[in-house]
Amino acid sequence: MSKRVVVLMGGFSAERDVSLRSGAAAAGALEKAGYAVATMDVRRDLRTLIAGLDYAKPAVVFNALHGRFGEDGSIQGVLDILKIPYTHSGLLASALAMDKPAAKKIFAAVGIPVAEDRIVHKSDVFAGDVLPRPYVLKPLNEGSSVGVHIVQAGDAAKPLGEDDWPYGEFVMAERFIPGRELTVAVMGDRALGVTEITSDRGFYDYTAKYAPGGSRHIVPAPVPEDIYAEAQRLSVLAHQALGCRGVSRADLRYDDTQPGQPGKLVMLEVNTQPGMTATSLVPELAAHAGISFPELVTWMVENARCDG
Repeated sequence: MSKRVVVLMGGFSAERDVSLRSGAAAAGALEKAGYAVATMDVRRDLRTLIAGLDYAKPAVVFNALHGRFGEDGSIQGVLDILKIPYTHSGLLASALAMDKPAAKKIFAAVGIPVAEDRIVHKSDVFAGDVLPRPYVLKPLNEGSSVGVHIVQAGDAAKPLGEDDWPYGEFVMAERFIPGRELTVAVMGDRALGVTEITSDRGFYDYTAKYAPGGSRHIVPAPVPEDIYAEAQRLSVLAHQALGCRGVSRADLRYDDTQPGQPGKLVMLEVNTQPGMTATSLVPELAAHAGISFPELVTWMVENARCDG
């Protein structure tokens, strides 16, 4: 009998639509790989979720949820209690990676370069600048660039209006790092490669990530060999420092804007639940490394575990 896998998808975060796409793609690839697959659209109803899992009795849960409650340790804790093995990182690593201030402290502690930042109350942001321009404003615990604002130099407008910030009382203000956007897929204890992401929008925001034609992926990234290797090293180190398992994706900036200088890498964040459609960044890098999408999700299922 083939192993039964339940794919959790949808959810109720700001990234619901992306999760539905990831879940559908992963389910299709798992079926192609020979698993018995069922999907569950997760709603904000814990009783229904537990009853559905009890009825399905999966050997493994493939977690295709993105954003809050699916990526931040919440669903991982439920699965730990139920003693159901699941893909991706466990409760603690998921919570740490999703909390940007906590993750940055861990990165800095192991020698990974990060951008200078301040955590400020949203009222301070509404009143005016909290850092010298240009700088970036981010929610403390959202993914997929949800809520990210770049405050440009020379723009006379206030950074944010009160209607622009439904993301909690506090805001991360971070020094803007010029240059290029790089991302690295990590699978277990190895990096699969480096992608450069470009966008005509000038910023790899939510629309650039998910709208058709919103961004272009260059694989492998056309950067110097030593920078390519260092991006991979830093990404594996970040994965390990957070305690991640399975597959993750690290996002970095490469500042090569100073003439005559070698350039500098800065870690932005680690995504413990990266997009999993066949054309998403991690499957794309896996294919570059010779790993098909069905092979990738098979590896994830066979390496699933829980901490129950």
